[in-house]
Amino acid sequence: MRWQTAVVTEIVRRSRAVSSFFFRLPEFVPFAAGQHIIVRLTAPDGYRAQRSYSIASAPETTSHVELAIEKLDDGEVSPFFHEVVEVGDEIELSEPVGGHFIWRTQDGGPVLLIGGGSGIAPFVSMARHRALAGSTAPMLLLFSARTRHDLLFADELAELRDRQDGFDMITTLTREASPPEGISKGRIDAGTIAAALARLPGPVRRIYICGSNPFVENAAQHAIDAGVEPGLIATERYGV
Repeated sequence: MRWQTAVVTEIVRRSRAVSSFFFRLPEFVPFAAGQHIIVRLTAPDGYRAQRSYSIASAPETTSHVELAIEKLDDGEVSPFFHEVVEVGDEIELSEPVGGHFIWRTQDGGPVLLIGGGSGIAPFVSMARHRALAGSTAPMLLLFSARTRHDLLFADELAELRDRQDGFDMITTLTREASPPEGISKGRIDAGTIAAALARLPGPVRRIYICGSNPFVENAAQHAIDAGVEPGLIATERYGV
């Protein structure tokens, strides 16, 4: 594993619990949309803690790497980022990791992306990659969040949808009694996934699911219940 010491150049609050941390690397390492990076922290006594975070920035963006990190109170790494890290700090980052959960423009579509909470990060990378590369491959993002305040990257994703070039998005909220117009209420289930599949212009080529362990397990089973072949499903679980 190759490691580099990166500098935090910007911190952007995405929601009450999630912030994007932007890193400048001494040497940019090419990656594919969907890959993740391991963050390694070393305490003064030598103790090390590390966690993996999906890259949210597009492969075409070489000036920085963006990681969307959710603060989990029982985590070893995420509270440090939210409570301690400041612009200018140096953090150890690994080279990009993972090859099973990637999408390149040459892979085409239609593809269905199912994300829960901060599990949307790799899909933001895929959507940005698609837009910057000028692809028109059909791509539909099914995004589940707790409340309207937890809709990460909402404005940017809405702009990509409004281009009407084949990128679409369905959003559902699980803890809102009265969601905003155009947003559904409730959890993702087999019916939700079946409706998303029917919205695609052709048979789905690949389904990507990312989120917490329970979210991924449930969504994968719901996709199978909706008639999706298990071999078409790729999953990624985010850490703490």
